[in-house]
Parts: sequence; C-alpha cells; structure tokens
Amino acid sequence: MSFSNTSETNKRYKILITKDLLPSSMERLQSAPDIELLRPENGSFSRTVLLQIIKGVDGILCAPKDKIDAELLDQAGPQLKVVSTHSVGYDHIDTNELRKRGIVLGFTPGVLTDATADIAIILILGAARRIRENIHAVLNREWNNWSFASSLGTQLTDKTIGIVGLGRIGIAITQRLQPFIGLNGKIIYTGNSDKPVAKELGALRVDFETLLRESDVISVSCTLNEKTREMFNYEAFKKMKKSVIFVNTARGGIVQQDDLVRALSEGLIGSVGLDVTTPEPLDSDHPLLKFQNVLVLPHIGTSTIETRTMMGNMSVDNVLAGVRELKLPSSLDL
Repeated sequence: MSFSNTSETNKRYKILITKDLLPSSMERLQSAPDIELLRPENGSFSRTVLLQIIKGVDGILCAPKDKIDAELLDQAGPQLKVVSTHSVGYDHIDTNELRKRGIVLGFTPGVLTDATADIAIILILGAARRIRENIHAVLNREWNNWSFASSLGTQLTDKTIGIVGLGRIGIAITQRLQPFIGLNGKIIYTGNSDKPVAKELGALRVDFETLLRESDVISVSCTLNEKTREMFNYEAFKKMKKSVIFVNTARGGIVQQDDLVRALSEGLIGSVGLDVTTPEPLDSDHPLLKFQNVLVLPHIGTSTIETRTMMGNMSVDNVLAGVRELKLPSSLDL
C-alpha cells in the first residue's frame, strides 16, 4: 500500500492529501495534534489506491488532476466533511454530489492571478516572436542560415487584444498588455455582463463573434463550465484572422483540441500558446506538438514559489477548518 501515516494514531480527524504541498504547508498538517494525515509516499496516489484507502477520512486535500466524483465520495463514507482543492478551478469536482451530501468545498481564489497572467504574457510574446522555432534553430545549428526575412514575428504595437473572461486573471493580463499595444492599440472582451473595471482599462465589451473576427490576439482566461466547454471549435477558428495569436491559460476543455489541430493544419491560425491541454500531460507524439508555431507549456501557470506557498497554505487552512467544523476561509457557495 503506497502511503504513510505521518502522525500518531487515535487522532480525532483523518485527512487524506493526494499530493504533497511545499514543506512549509506540509509541516502545518503534520504537526497539528488533532490530525491523522494520510499522504502518498511516491508523489501521488493512483486512482485505484485512492479508492482503497479513502474510507473513513474526514477531509480530502486534492489536486486539480484528482477526480472527486460519486464513486470516490461513496467510498469515503458519510463522515466526510470537507474537500479542499489547491486550485481556483474546481471542474474536477462534482459539486452537485458535494451539495447533496452536505460536504463543503474549499478552493484558492485570488492568489494565482499574477503568476497565471505572467504565463499568459510569456505565451503571447513567445508565439508572436516565434520563440519555439528560434530556440530550435539555435539547438540545431541553423543560426547561420540567416536572411533579412528570417524568423519574422509580429509586434503587439497597435494590435487588438481579445480577452475571453475579464475576471481577476483577465484584468491582470490586460494590464500587462497595455504597454505593449500602445496608445493606438485596442482591448475588447467578451463575457456575461459589463465589467465596471472595463472603463478604467479602456476595454470594450463585444459579442463572441465580433471578438473572433477583430482580434489580433485572443487570450482565454474564463471558467470552464457547460457554456464555455469546447467553445473554441472549428467554426470559431474559421472566423478568426489567419494571423491570430491564440493563447489559453484557463482550462484545456474550453478548446476542442482536434478542431484546433485541424485549423492549424489548414493554416487558419497564425500561432498558438497553451499552458493547458486535454489531457494533461499530452503524449509526446500528439499532433499539436508537431507544429512549430505552437508553444505548449506543462500547466505551469501557478508555478512560482510565492504562489504555490500561498495556494498550499490556503488549502491547508480550508481543510483544517472543515474537519473542525469551522467556517472555511475560502469556500465555494454550493
């Protein structure tokens, strides 16, 4: 059995953590006198092992890759009080099942905004300036094959930026892009309602079709739900400019990935930057990875010391409060 019990037995609350956090956050769980902690010895639990050991736990601290569904909740048992995820997204959790069972859900909003927005900018600039192709040229000794027309990317100056989802992360991306587009650049966004901050940002709300047609850069930062699932399909890609820079730092499921491959094959998209895919990780022979104008990162939007520390501490705060039947500091209203 691939787990270890890291504190004395006969403790009041049993918490299962599916993947270790940073040491400072783990220390808080391991040193709590009223907590019995189940944790993986080898990085993470397989689904099979998780189902075997979860029975009787009072709290679950999970990662975005863990599927928290009826099967797992049934196996855990009726004493389960809280699920805490160290992410702002919760599409891996069946919230209807939690609500029916009276289980509270903790998440980590706000803390990952800056780190994720930074990655969006890296992907936008990297796609615009053909970074993958140019790194390949250096590594493969093609640097000398230079001409005046070699490796021509595009600047963001005076471009129209389309933001899909002007929430915390969308706002942070917009703020970072403004110096690049200059005074003659334009910010447009699409969403369910007008955002009060849009006027301050100089952003104009438009419908989805207009955003597809007019944007030179499209940055996706919306929530994955039934309305947004696979909203970027072949029909959407066909309506974009053929020079468009398309970047997704939200969730892989927002993009119909096979349609993206088709659109790239047909030359309908200028370049792509992805920090999220379906599935994660992608197989090394996945068609997306064969395109030199596609820059893929391994979902590192929150991968900074500062952000991961805050996310870990917030998720620990949530699970400890939940098992102790206290109000969660950061809970989702189910």
